[in-house]
Amino acid sequence: MRNRTEAIAALRAATAAQPVLIVGGGINGIGLFRDLSLQGVPAVLVDKGDFASGTSAAPSRLIHGGLRYLETGEFALVRESVIERNHLVRNAHHLVKPLPVWVPAFSWFGGLFSAGLRFLKLKKTPGAKGIAVVKLGLVFFDRFGRATSAMPGHRIVSRGELRTRMPGLSQRIKAVAEYYDARLAHPERLALELIKDAERDRPASIAVPYMALVGSDGDQVILRDEVSAEEIALRPRLVINCAGPWADEANRKLGIDGQLIGGTRGSHIVLRRPDIARQLGDGMLYFETRDFRACLVYALDAGHVLLGTTDIRTSDPDTVRCSDEEIDYLFDVLEQVMPGAAARREEIVFTYAGVRPLPYSGEGTTGAISRDHFLRDFEPDGNRRFPVLALVGGKWTTYRACAEQIADTVLARLGLNRQCSTLDVPIGGSAGLDNDAQKRLTFIRRLMARHDLDEAVCTVLVERYGSQADDVACHVAADGGETVDEASLYRAGEIRWIVAEERITRLSDIVLRRTLMPFENAITRASLDAIARIAADALGWDRQRHKAEIAATVAALDERYRVELPPVPAALRSNAS
Repeated sequence: MRNRTEAIAALRAATAAQPVLIVGGGINGIGLFRDLSLQGVPAVLVDKGDFASGTSAAPSRLIHGGLRYLETGEFALVRESVIERNHLVRNAHHLVKPLPVWVPAFSWFGGLFSAGLRFLKLKKTPGAKGIAVVKLGLVFFDRFGRATSAMPGHRIVSRGELRTRMPGLSQRIKAVAEYYDARLAHPERLALELIKDAERDRPASIAVPYMALVGSDGDQVILRDEVSAEEIALRPRLVINCAGPWADEANRKLGIDGQLIGGTRGSHIVLRRPDIARQLGDGMLYFETRDFRACLVYALDAGHVLLGTTDIRTSDPDTVRCSDEEIDYLFDVLEQVMPGAAARREEIVFTYAGVRPLPYSGEGTTGAISRDHFLRDFEPDGNRRFPVLALVGGKWTTYRACAEQIADTVLARLGLNRQCSTLDVPIGGSAGLDNDAQKRLTFIRRLMARHDLDEAVCTVLVERYGSQADDVACHVAADGGETVDEASLYRAGEIRWIVAEERITRLSDIVLRRTLMPFENAITRASLDAIARIAADALGWDRQRHKAEIAATVAALDERYRVELPPVPAALRSNAS
């Protein structure tokens, strides 16, 4: 992958040759970038921050069929979501894994009438749902995925299994239904792999992070490098606004007024709770709260669980963070389903929040707002001589279908035909990596022999990078397997590979998106300094830039993610110097 300097040089050279400019490097913009590359259409993708650093970095880390959308009668969205989920489990099998989900119900037949009214659009506010309503929904859910899924169908869990498996569940729970969705281990990595695939297949396609939209003038769009402040003018035939929660802001810079987005904030908490993780095992608890919202909790590893999510109207996506009130709310809803869980703030290791780019709807229940996506067309107007297509909505699970629909619109405007579908195209490290457990073990053992690394290291590299693990392992072996963190989760050679191959601009890109160190409770001040030294050496940062990157990352961890890093101990400081 070209480094950022090379990508910007390519952008300068292509200022008059690009038919399509995509504004917004979240998953929907990236998905479109990937689809167009396979149709032979080069595009420029820009984001004012890092790739997948906004809403796309803040999901529940699920690829899900949208079970709860059945209640509002959004059958087409659920069908699309289930099909996309099933294909992602195959196309990105190194990062997307099947996940058993338990849905507890506090009654047998509650909510039948209310659910019927919502389905008929006669009621907007959600209500309690008993196991009968859940069971009915799962019948449809299984049917939608029958043709493309190898996942088991739903079942009702016996009371004996329920109490044995999760003794901490509320005694008020009458029954539990089990079905399967999927977990996305590392959203930001999957997004980056799509960019790599696009640029590999269409070298004229260019993706540049930290490149902000400034404005437009006639047939030109003005971009600004957020690092050097250099301005670059492009002359696109078409602009696609995939800026998500920032879509209205991007439109205004293109001379388009009006409000399309009415975003809601969703916050999550990572807790150090081995007792809850032990009960959850490899499954997820997906439950309804007293205020009829949907929340979830599942184990990330043997010691940590992810708890979410909230749904609060938000007007400023730039300042979003998990609030004290949301923490209190999430602790309370966990107590509703697992009495005695008694979550405490001292157990929090990481929090994050994002804004869902939902359509503007004025007042009303946030849970009633459609999660579907659509395009708004803005033809050339006044001084702006190019059309703009603005995306409203969109989510991780359906990003590919959304991108395909936008790409078809783009192709029609350019007078071109679709050359292929992306439905069955492997993504990144899934290409060349067999999903069979025994064949994967054979691949791991070949890495061990080739690079003289132990099985645990090679297994982790394959889980993170799939078939690209061979290249990463080469760098790890060259550094003697040296680690950068106390938990030995990341190797110095792995960080060197990331810096060389993954368009790093800032230290926070490595810490928060190319790795999962804070999310995995593996970041310390010493590990941060070790990573910063590797980045500074590879990217040529001077001492002032080196210190500024550390300070900015420490501040972001504290202010946005509630991760406080104490100073490096004196002994480690002297060793580092």
